[in-house]
Amino acid sequence: MSEIGKLLVFFGIILLLLGGLFLVLGRTSLPLGRLPGDILYRGKRTTFYFPLTTSIILSVALSLLLYVIGRLRH
Repeated sequence: MSEIGKLLVFFGIILLLLGGLFLVLGRTSLPLGRLPGDILYRGKRTTFYFPLTTSIILSVALSLLLYVIGRLRH
């Protein structure tokens, strides 16, 4: 049970850091979520939004970050 508690605390800290990062990024003029390639469809009664380019950029950045962390651990 102790391991689950440690895991929950770890994920809580990660979520706190990500939330702070999003708050800081929201105040800057970075166009994350509004990049060319992000799909936006507005119909009469619906709106569909899929941030394709933003998702790819975040995926590459997180992959590089996790790669570097993995290399530093070994």
